[in-house]
Amino acid sequence: MDFTVEEFFAVAGQFQLGGLDTESQHPLTLHLSEQAQHDLPAALAALQAVDVLALERFVEKSAGLPALADAIQQTLQAGKRLYFCGCGATGRLSLSLEWFCRCGLLPAGMEDRVISFMAGGDMALIKAIEKFEDHPEYGARQLEELGFAEGDLLLATTEGGETPWVIGATERAAELSTNPPWFLYCNPDEELIPIAERSRRVLKNAKIRKLNLAVGPMALAGSTRMQASTVLMAALGFAVQHREQPAEAASEVRRFLERVRTMDLSWLAPFTAREAQIYEDGGFVLYDPDVFGITVLTDTTERSPTFMLRPFENQLKPEERASWCHLYMPDLSDGRSAWQSLLKRAPRTLEWEGVREIAGASALAGYDFSATLLGKRRARTGGAPLHHFKIRRTSSGISFSLDDLHHTMEMPEASFLTQNLLLKLILNTHSTLVMGRLGRYLDNLMTYVKPSNLKLIDRAIRYVRLLMQRRHGSAPDYETVARQLFAEGARLGPEESIVMKTMLALSATKG
Repeated sequence: MDFTVEEFFAVAGQFQLGGLDTESQHPLTLHLSEQAQHDLPAALAALQAVDVLALERFVEKSAGLPALADAIQQTLQAGKRLYFCGCGATGRLSLSLEWFCRCGLLPAGMEDRVISFMAGGDMALIKAIEKFEDHPEYGARQLEELGFAEGDLLLATTEGGETPWVIGATERAAELSTNPPWFLYCNPDEELIPIAERSRRVLKNAKIRKLNLAVGPMALAGSTRMQASTVLMAALGFAVQHREQPAEAASEVRRFLERVRTMDLSWLAPFTAREAQIYEDGGFVLYDPDVFGITVLTDTTERSPTFMLRPFENQLKPEERASWCHLYMPDLSDGRSAWQSLLKRAPRTLEWEGVREIAGASALAGYDFSATLLGKRRARTGGAPLHHFKIRRTSSGISFSLDDLHHTMEMPEASFLTQNLLLKLILNTHSTLVMGRLGRYLDNLMTYVKPSNLKLIDRAIRYVRLLMQRRHGSAPDYETVARQLFAEGARLGPEESIVMKTMLALSATKG
């Protein structure tokens, strides 16, 4: 952790977020870790039920989509630009939305009218840029450096509704353009306003348009890469898709709900069991995504911060250990062309003093998904088995294959946007259950959370206290747990759970 405990205490009151929906435990998944290990069909059913429930709530809130779609259309008709932004999971969905626009969601010739950015720049797409989300001034600076101007429209997403970086970008957009920015978030106002002054400020700002998409707790507590980022991506994607007929955006939500409600995911169980077994046996997986590169990349990279896995390795740093899985684009000859294919544009990096080394072009150049990766992977993994998980677009849907497992999922008449949204749900379900089989969470709590920012430090403290309450009938106070967490963080080994280590250390003192 890049904070001292005293620095954390100085601002902790603004980051104690346990009362928010997105941080709460979902009652349908209280036994998810046990089900993932011993009853995959039940685990799959539980996760699908949470997705359906979230989308049912999304339908109830979809009345706000026509106004969003109209704002997008008016901006484009005026010759101005759309800017998508977010942090972490919402940053990745922002980059995905630009990619969809460049793949046909907008007509040819309008591609450069859409600009997306995330906290830390494109480098953060594959590796978290520590502490960035805690700085509202960084969000404002990135927005300005990308040329945001009068008449442009910012579409900002934050799952929790309290991310400082996103709020900073949104407030600056309201100052730079009379075209009011949109702020999309997934917690009830009555929960946000008493907890975080920054949220209260943006929600009461008359120059900012708000769209509340609160859909309840996540399937894995706090894992907003799942239901929250799904509804945010769908809201913006459907609004762009139906910008000329705004009323259809809400209808699209209902159609999407029915697809998810009737989706048969029983075929996924053997794929999940197989991938988990590969890792247990010391093997590695290469995800070959066909045309779904950014959707597959998003899921595979988000496993690292969620479950404290090794991130994709930098090919210029031979000392880095190989990540368990990696994106692989064998039809592309080199790293530069792979990045171009992945983004449909040149990468946008941050060349700021003090940040260039981790978020600049030189850092990004070390990450390679092209055909040349295969040899590098074999060398780095020391001859361990490399398994290929292939995902392909077919004439009627999406096919999946892993070793001798094969399945084609029919998606009749689904648009490319809808196919990617459905694939996101499938991969989120799959990767969550793979990690559950490997013991990377307990019940539905992210015990392997990496406390790399103020919100995640608070989350880790809360999980320790909750688990100690369950185990011992009582828990130490917040400050005691925080101090022990910081002490354990200073000596935490690779891939160790800071929640479990802190809990064990405090349990020992209780005798």
